[in-house]
Amino acid sequence: MDDYDYMGIALEEARKAYAIGEVPIGAVLVMDGAVVAKAHNRRETWHDATAHAEIIVIQQACKLLGRWRLTGAALYVTIEPCPMCAGALVNSRIDRLVYGSADYKAGAVESLFNIVQHPALNHRLEVTAGVRADECAEIMRDFFRQRRK
Repeated sequence: MDDYDYMGIALEEARKAYAIGEVPIGAVLVMDGAVVAKAHNRRETWHDATAHAEIIVIQQACKLLGRWRLTGAALYVTIEPCPMCAGALVNSRIDRLVYGSADYKAGAVESLFNIVQHPALNHRLEVTAGVRADECAEIMRDFFRQRRK
């Protein structure tokens, strides 16, 4: 499997979020070519401002692996992470971030800020942006178009 395939799994998670009325963002954590955890947004369902797909998938992986350092992991997420999630990626020591579409309102990887590669921090991630960007952006546009109706 490659970046395209793993982003496809993240898109499946985003569709699950969409189906339950959550902002359609999905995330998948991969280590050594295997999916360790996958999740989608649950803020509305759980009444929890921190229940972003990235945070949930990090928590799942840490529990499963029995450690908080996720060195060797790649995180695939459909939308550029926000400041909270970008900070969690740095703190969990994930090595690589792959995201689909930019978030020009809250993106903390390249759009508004660059937390994950900030030189003052003790860990920086390799970043690949734009994987299946059109599909990732379209599900968001469709969700918000439906919400406005």
